[in-house]
Amino acid sequence: MNNLQVVNLKKRLIYARRAALFILGVLLSLPTFALQLKESAPETYTVKRGDTLWAIANVFLNEPWLWPELWRTNTQIDNPHLIYPGDVIVVGYVDGQPVLSVKRDKPSYKLSPATDKRVKPKPVDVLSWTTISPFIRQHMLLDEESYASLPKLLGNQDGNVRFASDDFVLSQQQFSTDDQYRVVRKHATIRNLDGEILGIQVTHVSTASLVEKDEGSNTMLLFIDDANQEAKRGDKLMAGGFEHPEGFELVPATSQRGAIVGDLHDHDLLGKYDVVILDLGSMEVAPGTVLGLYSQGPAIIDEESPRYVDEPGANTGGEWFIDTVSQPALKVGEVVVFKTFDAASYGLITRANKGIKRGFIVAKP
Repeated sequence: MNNLQVVNLKKRLIYARRAALFILGVLLSLPTFALQLKESAPETYTVKRGDTLWAIANVFLNEPWLWPELWRTNTQIDNPHLIYPGDVIVVGYVDGQPVLSVKRDKPSYKLSPATDKRVKPKPVDVLSWTTISPFIRQHMLLDEESYASLPKLLGNQDGNVRFASDDFVLSQQQFSTDDQYRVVRKHATIRNLDGEILGIQVTHVSTASLVEKDEGSNTMLLFIDDANQEAKRGDKLMAGGFEHPEGFELVPATSQRGAIVGDLHDHDLLGKYDVVILDLGSMEVAPGTVLGLYSQGPAIIDEESPRYVDEPGANTGGEWFIDTVSQPALKVGEVVVFKTFDAASYGLITRANKGIKRGFIVAKP
């Protein structure tokens, strides 16, 4: 590489860095506006069984993540995320700003037929449990070391390589006191946009019960209880059952910025109610964090015949272009985080104006 190419390369990197900082600044300094209700917002709304908090917030707001702001001056409600079927939400105004209140009857307790005990009513979910539960139950992201240390299925007496419900299977021993296991299978290695490994994506295959342990050979005999699909020799074992997420609250992202690095559908393009994997871990986001989805087009080479930098032939011959124009990142939707891991998280797309794909930016909504 000659001196001119080195100089041009340095200039190009400086321009790219400035463009990235400019775009990031735009994302994190979007103007805030006075809270406004939708024109179609009703004066009252009765919460129905099956409603979700996100859907109710959408009834009143174009920006449903601002739901807590509608209750900021209402001391009647300790937690605006705890709304119950039968509640009547009423719109009022304080100093010209919309404020919500709720008319609520005394809590009604149902008798459980099995125990004759009173069962406390449950608040509506933030997101539809029906929608997100399959992804919580069927998918998990493990770090490489944890995945490698899991015991695996070895085989059975019939010499089969696949195992269905009611089969007995021998496995490596799990050194724990659990007698219930989940059989999981590696689906993909999840990497960030720089190629760094964030974790191993595994999917649930079946459940299994411990029959007996052989301490001498460090093996276990398992009984396949319930198989979503046939288990295979080499599938891994995780101790314990399914976990139900605890209640979470809607909180808009502030300074967090990341990207979509995968999904749970193996689709090229994703849309509303699809689940994406973000490169933001539990130290950066929590269940309930709301982020905007942003699409940024490729940089443009500003020359006599403009070209995109990723256009075939644009960088042939080792040529580096100084005059490039970075496109703005345009908002195309929102995503709500519902499960986090050390280095990544799952998010449900709640709005999408176009097809969503890997590489899209997530930031302040």
